[in-house]
Amino acid sequence: MELTLRIPQEVWLALKLPDQDMENVLLLELSISLYERKILSFGKSRELSGLSKWQFHEELGKRKIERHYDSVAFDEDLKYGLS
Repeated sequence: MELTLRIPQEVWLALKLPDQDMENVLLLELSISLYERKILSFGKSRELSGLSKWQFHEELGKRKIERHYDSVAFDEDLKYGLS
């Protein structure tokens, strides 16, 4: 499934970005926001952004957004590491 967003022309023209960067910047901003609000996981947010794991992690650091890491994620990582 894909979603196409409609952005009013006045808003589009008000964005201070080159047209060739628009999609990537908007996807990054959306992915960061959804991650910060705990709507998407790190992996899915990273996937939406189009960045590598390390690039996305660095972007979170630049914005001082902490990684969401709970005991469930730790247990999953531990199981993965022991297998």
